[in-house]
Amino acid sequence: MRVLTVNVVEELIPGPKETGFTAIDKRPQSRRVPVGELGLEGDRVCDIDSHGGPDQALYAYAEEDALWWSEQLGREIPTGLFGENLRTEGLDINNALIGEVWRIGDEVEVMVRAPRVPCITFQHRMQLKGWVKRFHQAGRAGAYLKVLRTGTIGAGDGITVLSRPDHEVTVAVMFAAQDSAKMQGMLDSDADLVDELREIARRVAARQTAGLGAEYREL
Repeated sequence: MRVLTVNVVEELIPGPKETGFTAIDKRPQSRRVPVGELGLEGDRVCDIDSHGGPDQALYAYAEEDALWWSEQLGREIPTGLFGENLRTEGLDINNALIGEVWRIGDEVEVMVRAPRVPCITFQHRMQLKGWVKRFHQAGRAGAYLKVLRTGTIGAGDGITVLSRPDHEVTVAVMFAAQDSAKMQGMLDSDADLVDELREIARRVAARQTAGLGAEYREL
């Protein structure tokens, strides 16, 4: 398991008219990049109301999922196209547990915090009708990471799973927001959860219909 590329915003580009400019255009770096509690050195966030902060310091996406999308769409999915900071190889990100801790390289430690929720900016980036709905239905979300220990990250760094919490809610399960038994198990485990995810887990555990998918609509 390793990091294939470390990606930082190249330049701000026009996004949808509702949001203005966006920092979704990430490009691979040839250097080792320092990473702090809010993310990679040189990276940026435009829509601070919806993105960024310690619980979204890094976004990781697997090469295996990018190759799957490439086959589905009939086009290349170059590293950084989805706005990911880390393109990984050999790591099943969607089956990582919420709260799982990884070491990247020799220094950096991160915690899996939440699946990526597709937004209108992602839709604009891909220029595909219904992309948000299609991305959600595929269940290949990738994960937001919280930085627990700072340092530097570079292409080729190994990834080691240091710990896994005592529940069964993976990134994919959280993204689908349908398995009430697993959600209740996560709540009972007293896992460290982002407030939004805890509320969603409570709703799903109570067999309500609300969840991550409830806000989606075909664009």
